[in-house]
Amino acid sequence: MTAQRAFRRRLHRIYGAYTVGFIAFVLLLAVLERLGLPRSWIGLIFLLATVALYAVIGLLSRTTNPDEYYVAGRRVPAFYNGMAIGADWMSAASFIGLAGTLYLSGYGGLAFILGWTGGFCLVALLLAPYLRKFGQYTIPDFLGERFEGRLPRVVGALAAVLCSFIYLVAQIYGVGLITARLTGLAFEIGIFVGLGGVLVCSFLGGMRAVTWTQVAQYIVLVIAYLVPVVWLSAQQTGDPVPLLSYGEQLKKVSQAEQRLLDDPREAQVIAVFKARADALDVKLRDVPAALAADRAAAADRLAALRAADAPLPRLQAAAQAQARLPRDVDEARSAWTAARDADLERARPLGGMPRHAQEFAGDPNGDAAARAAFDESRRNFLALTFCLMVGTAALPHILTRYYTTPSVKQARESVTWNLLFVLVLYLTAPALAVLVKYEVFNVLVGTPFDHLPAWIGNWSHVDPGLLSVSDVNHDGILQLGEIRIGGDIIVLATPEIAGLPYVVSAMVAAGGLAAALSTADGLLLTITNALSHDLYFRMVDPGAPPTRRVTISKALLLMVALAAAYIAAQKPADILFLVSAAFSLAASALFPALVLGVFWKRANRWGATLGMVAGLGVTLFYMVGTQPWLRGVFGIESPLTLWWGIQPISAGVFGVPVGFAVIVVVSLLTPAPSARTQALVESLRYPAAETP
Repeated sequence: MTAQRAFRRRLHRIYGAYTVGFIAFVLLLAVLERLGLPRSWIGLIFLLATVALYAVIGLLSRTTNPDEYYVAGRRVPAFYNGMAIGADWMSAASFIGLAGTLYLSGYGGLAFILGWTGGFCLVALLLAPYLRKFGQYTIPDFLGERFEGRLPRVVGALAAVLCSFIYLVAQIYGVGLITARLTGLAFEIGIFVGLGGVLVCSFLGGMRAVTWTQVAQYIVLVIAYLVPVVWLSAQQTGDPVPLLSYGEQLKKVSQAEQRLLDDPREAQVIAVFKARADALDVKLRDVPAALAADRAAAADRLAALRAADAPLPRLQAAAQAQARLPRDVDEARSAWTAARDADLERARPLGGMPRHAQEFAGDPNGDAAARAAFDESRRNFLALTFCLMVGTAALPHILTRYYTTPSVKQARESVTWNLLFVLVLYLTAPALAVLVKYEVFNVLVGTPFDHLPAWIGNWSHVDPGLLSVSDVNHDGILQLGEIRIGGDIIVLATPEIAGLPYVVSAMVAAGGLAAALSTADGLLLTITNALSHDLYFRMVDPGAPPTRRVTISKALLLMVALAAAYIAAQKPADILFLVSAAFSLAASALFPALVLGVFWKRANRWGATLGMVAGLGVTLFYMVGTQPWLRGVFGIESPLTLWWGIQPISAGVFGVPVGFAVIVVVSLLTPAPSARTQALVESLRYPAAETP
């Protein structure tokens, strides 16, 4: 115990000095910005300095010892394990996407906060102490030992790889977005530049390096998140505590929403988008004829300009317009359908956003359609909350962290610390969304196009899909309906919206990068450990020496990272869907097997294996059949049918009960586990017992 206390005191000194040093570093850059240091240099310095710091930690923590590489030697104190889990948990979706989701969806976005924080209650009550007492390296390790066979281990490993890889793609997408913002590089190049920061820690020292890096990353990301929202709150209300100003600003946002709903200029914008959608709808009734007419009109326009000896720029513009026409009927149908749907989405009040304080769509006291909309909206809210809670409790890269504490007691304590650390961000995110919405509704809307703030142009250049504005009704004044804003930039753009110095913008981007890197590191380790430890070592070459096992893990880590970076560069879907898909997959594949493996000694190998396959299969089937991007990937053209109106983001709500049911039924129909295994399960029910 004396050695543990000395170790904790040493950590307090190291990370206390690190926190002071980071604050001093930011203040120094602020002074240099005032003295004329270019913005590009500030962004580059932040990127290089933070990645270099993580690299140093990785170098100092390098190891080939399996205990250190897989579980950090099982000596991480509860406080620091909670902080590392907080960084591991606060992914790019949490840091970048959560406040943006709340901005766009209002009350409905609270499902993410309820689900993600509630999931840690399930972790503390149902899994963390029991898994730590079992004392394995990975989640598939637990499944293989508990269910007595290779098959549950293989299925568990494949499920862990699938959900973790999807989650990893989302994190690397966030890395590319932030790196591009910091350096000015193209998004695709930014992905591979930022990838170096992911690899430098996990590649060298495994869980040991990742743990101490994640503690450092948590400090960066929480400071970066809080500074701009505190400033924005003080600027708008005079109160630097966002939680106290939240209610008053929400009331003002609701008043602004009513003003915008009554604004005739907003109605003009809606009418324009509706007319565009109607025109595309007419073209879609006879695509071949419409495409031929468009081609003929484009050719006639170009010929007329040539005949009139028009200026070269006009000729070039006409030629480019002709070249952009769809190449065939199928491409035209796809492009026009997407454009029509986008126009219909924007042909709605408040830019397609619901009222921020409105609980659910529809009206429980309205007509039949309004009541149906209300019921469906509420059902989806509850389904999403359920999937996120259960998915949180089943994510392998989170559960593995509880193997790193010295004891079962500290595993439970680390959950408590973790909840405190994530609440700092999650209680601030709703306030941030409201503060930014107040700024947009009351300051940005109504600004002449030739006086728009610089951050509009800056972010439009990063990715027009994230932010674009256009004078739809040609009045020279920006209306809310003329702004197309993606949730992924709300947090990153907050310092510029608040008028803060660029050094704060760079710090926020560095915080987002820390969030993405920390989660990516944990996910990479989960994937490669499942492949190298659970599949290679446990099944292919049990006699492999420790150094070979770690070397193979590192080689796999590099290959998985490059594959995820390549897929992320294709921009397959938004960060939030990718992350939520990972939660549904983890919930349906792993949660029933883990919980019943701990609490029901009759659960056996065949029940667990078939339950994992069935739960995962149902969830994948529903996602592929209902999610637009996946339908396109698999070429599904049949009419989209939702089960009870549940959106694909909550597909796990079907897979989880199927998984539980299959495990119970199959286990009862097949032989019980051995007496030794049943006795081991009985012993797990007393998690307070200390184990080394």
